[in-house]
Amino acid sequence: MILRECFNQTRDILSKNNIDDASLESELLIRYAMGYSRIQYYQNTEHEITAEQWNIIQSIAQRRLTGEPTSYITGNKEFYGLDFYVNKDVLIPRPETEHLVDKALVLARKYDNPFIADIGTGSGAIAVSLAVNLPRAKIIATDISFDALKTADINCHKHKVNNRVILLQGNLLEPLPHKADIIAANLPYVRKEDIPASTCEPMLALDGGDDGLDVIRLLCRQVPDKINTGGHLLLEIGLGQKDSVFEILNGLSDIKDIEVLQDLRGIGRVVCASFR
Repeated sequence: MILRECFNQTRDILSKNNIDDASLESELLIRYAMGYSRIQYYQNTEHEITAEQWNIIQSIAQRRLTGEPTSYITGNKEFYGLDFYVNKDVLIPRPETEHLVDKALVLARKYDNPFIADIGTGSGAIAVSLAVNLPRAKIIATDISFDALKTADINCHKHKVNNRVILLQGNLLEPLPHKADIIAANLPYVRKEDIPASTCEPMLALDGGDDGLDVIRLLCRQVPDKINTGGHLLLEIGLGQKDSVFEILNGLSDIKDIEVLQDLRGIGRVVCASFR
């Protein structure tokens, strides 16, 4: 069997089992099994594979069919044009979170030396992406999970920003030593009842309580004491949560204005609150 035929069979198996993006996932799984880069993969599509290699690919595909995400199988996920190491201690970075990074970059470039706090950093995807694009920024990334911080530390070193991203363990904003110019947070916002029982991702990173906003409420109560005059708070939120989040924010002191940014599906995804 040649590699192209192996791809076709793997894609068909995933597709028949209702795996989204079966073509992309098949390529990623095969590249992982073969130890190929993307270029190597396309250079070898007409090459014969051994029976042992085919068995390895089938075994890996079976893991995907049992519900294990491809990113956990391969240990990698691309985010904001960068490759991140991920494991079951952290949420897999989502494309919609890139909108939060986009907005943070626009705001940060108004400062000479911005101080940014990434709250609930997980894999460190937001903090690292900002550090790579803002060489003059100081960034503190917090997480309540020590295991998540170990993963973030790997990614900080991988992208050579470990000297500019400080990782601190603690509850939301509590570890911050001083006020920040920008607070960015992709916190748990899924309603408890909506979390699939079969999920492989950490509940700590998903569970937002009965209405999905428990952790966001707690963060917002901490913000006034941890944000500089003229600072900005960025929150990623879920479908149908905009009005409730606006209500929470309007209850804070020194709010100047609030805007919401939509993702590519037209869902209000990022809330930006500016402070006086």
